[in-house]
Amino acid sequence: MREVAGLAGVAVGTVSHYLNHPDKVSEEKAARIRAAIETLGFVPNNAGRQLRLGRSSAIAYIAPDVSNPFFAEIAESVELRASERGVSVFIANSHRSREREDAYLALFEQHQVLGLLVASHEPIEDRLARSRQRGTPSVLVAQAAISPEQPSVSLDDVSGGRQAARHLLELGRRRLAFVGGPLGIRQVGDRLTGASDEVSTAGNATLEVINETDRTLRGGRRAAEAVLSRPAELRPEGIFAVNDLLALGMMQALIDGGVRIPEDIALVGYDDIEFGESSLIPLTSVRGSHEEFGSTVVDVLFDVVAGEPIDPIHRVFEPELVIRASSAGRHA
Repeated sequence: MREVAGLAGVAVGTVSHYLNHPDKVSEEKAARIRAAIETLGFVPNNAGRQLRLGRSSAIAYIAPDVSNPFFAEIAESVELRASERGVSVFIANSHRSREREDAYLALFEQHQVLGLLVASHEPIEDRLARSRQRGTPSVLVAQAAISPEQPSVSLDDVSGGRQAARHLLELGRRRLAFVGGPLGIRQVGDRLTGASDEVSTAGNATLEVINETDRTLRGGRRAAEAVLSRPAELRPEGIFAVNDLLALGMMQALIDGGVRIPEDIALVGYDDIEFGESSLIPLTSVRGSHEEFGSTVVDVLFDVVAGEPIDPIHRVFEPELVIRASSAGRHA
């Protein structure tokens, strides 16, 4: 660091700030330090720095399924925002396994990360509370926390479910189906609650629940096959799938089965992943801002690490319905 400081013409403390708190260094000095680092081939000793500071210069993001584009897009925005903040990100995939989730929580605590960003489909607040008591703060991602001490950033999934069902009802569809599960998962349950509440106000509409727990393309194809096994007059006129992967799997199988979308069945997904917009029939979907969502969870975590007051401690984003060709058509 002394050699870098000498070549850059700055104080050693300025180099330290550049490495640990880059927001405190002017762009002009930062450019000189970067050039000196490149010239000298300097590599910071993170292990030594961690011993001195008692913490690493990394945060961790644990997702239930990084193959799901929703969590992958959040991971990308988390990484970008963390990089702007001068820290690295460990990304872990729990594969929806409680055991793997616990193992990663323990591993990242052992590595003394600055904090944890955790998206989980399991009840996890009690485990995060124990980590917090041992000195590792966290933010619950994509799920509203119950505890007033657990920061969280989530979408208003009840509102999202209402918007999806309202759209189908406004199209004149009266036999609706909700596809997704397990229903005990809070996000799934909230989306169903919103859709059910909206349908209940319509009077002459019904909402069938198809409890498909495999929220993937494969699960969507399986749910569609169940729909196709019925006579046409008993099939739903509108389908709200709990995520876009399910919706896209259903779309594929329904089209293969001779169903016209949206003329015969209007289809709405959730998450608004990129694949949905670019599918053969662009998918109507409920979306939250992935970029703003990911950057917000990082900012909240840094406020917690810095001891800043978090108000509100539970940040809730309002989703919006993006209407595309999978629903925007005349009812045959």
